Amino acid sequence: MSLFIREVKVLDPQSPHHLKRVNVLIKEGVITSIDNKEHQADTTIEAKGQFLTPGLFDLKANFCDPGFEHREDIYSGCQLAAASGYTGVATLPNTAPVVQAKSHIEYLKSKSRDCLTDIYPMAAVTIDALGEDLTEMIDLHEAGAIAFTDGNQPMWHTDIMLKSLIYLQKFDGLLINLPEDKLLTRFGTMNEGIVSTGLGLKGMPALAEHLMIKRDLDILAYSGGRLHFSNISSAESVKLIKKAKKNGLKITCDVSIHHLLHTDQAIVGYDANYKINPPLRENRDRKALLKGLKDGTIDAIVSAHSPQDEESKKLEFDRAEDGILGLQTMIPSLLSLDEELDPSEWIDKITSRPRAILKLAPVTIAESEKANVTLIDPKKKWKYDQKSNLSKSVNSPYYGKELTGQVSATLNGEKIYQTPS
Repeated sequence: MSLFIREVKVLDPQSPHHLKRVNVLIKEGVITSIDNKEHQADTTIEAKGQFLTPGLFDLKANFCDPGFEHREDIYSGCQLAAASGYTGVATLPNTAPVVQAKSHIEYLKSKSRDCLTDIYPMAAVTIDALGEDLTEMIDLHEAGAIAFTDGNQPMWHTDIMLKSLIYLQKFDGLLINLPEDKLLTRFGTMNEGIVSTGLGLKGMPALAEHLMIKRDLDILAYSGGRLHFSNISSAESVKLIKKAKKNGLKITCDVSIHHLLHTDQAIVGYDANYKINPPLRENRDRKALLKGLKDGTIDAIVSAHSPQDEESKKLEFDRAEDGILGLQTMIPSLLSLDEELDPSEWIDKITSRPRAILKLAPVTIAESEKANVTLIDPKKKWKYDQKSNLSKSVNSPYYGKELTGQVSATLNGEKIYQTPS
């Protein structure tokens, strides 16, 4: 099969064609020509005004399989990811059972084998993600676990945190931690501040995140190893991580798209679709996160895709479950930040940097490279509703709204997804 993409703008800082308008010919899953010439192909896509980027990669998504397949499963998650431009997704271990055995890794890899989107399972650091007893991490690594994390549960046990960082050095493994001191956030439902006080909701102080980051940085300085902070949310966290990087620690971090877009003011209407963990913070935190992205302190932007069933969200705010869908709305969400963040400033954060953090082979737009690419129409308007939503769940504040910006096509080798016109 051959595909000709005409007059597309390349958005890939690693490519010699970055920001150039070119014609791209793809044959049998390989980029064979990038120039301004016309080429014959089985299929032609008129792409004037569109971006061609490396295939997107997500560092934090929950596909709920096994155990919660009514929310999402591997097949629906992969279909959703492909339609959202993602050729690679690292999945959280918070399933039932928790991903903590070789057979669990094999199940995920087997079930996703024929999908366009490559699935990279992350395994739990501790049994049942309870933070108490270590899993067999070497066995899990050999089975294909890409990184180790307790996912939505923070590593609260200091000794286990230390031992994990030491143990993972045997194979240069990556430890990912959600920085949160649970003793400070118990019973909390949103960010602690003026808004939570006015709404009468129990707050979750940003201090809980700062204390955990400080603790982990001290442990890392002592033990060595590689550590990644998942889903940071505050200005102080950016400051702490920036300083640690300057001091030479092997540290990386990510932020969710939700924390770049929204603040705790979104909670004023008690819409449980804005209830997430960590909670939406103040605008000064949001501004600091954007600045951290621009100066390189923050390495990646994640979807934090967290499907929930309707019964878990259609409750009083303080009783509703945490989580927002994030994959299918990632591109329109990023494009909506155009006055604060240029596409050239965020494209690496959802393509090359996540792959580099996991030490995966780089992906770029160049001749003779595998066609691992995403085509984005930044002006396309579409309605996010029952017809277009590809998730099994609907827990998104954007559901029912018109969005601007959509993935037109996703290619991973000879596998291709094209959005219906």
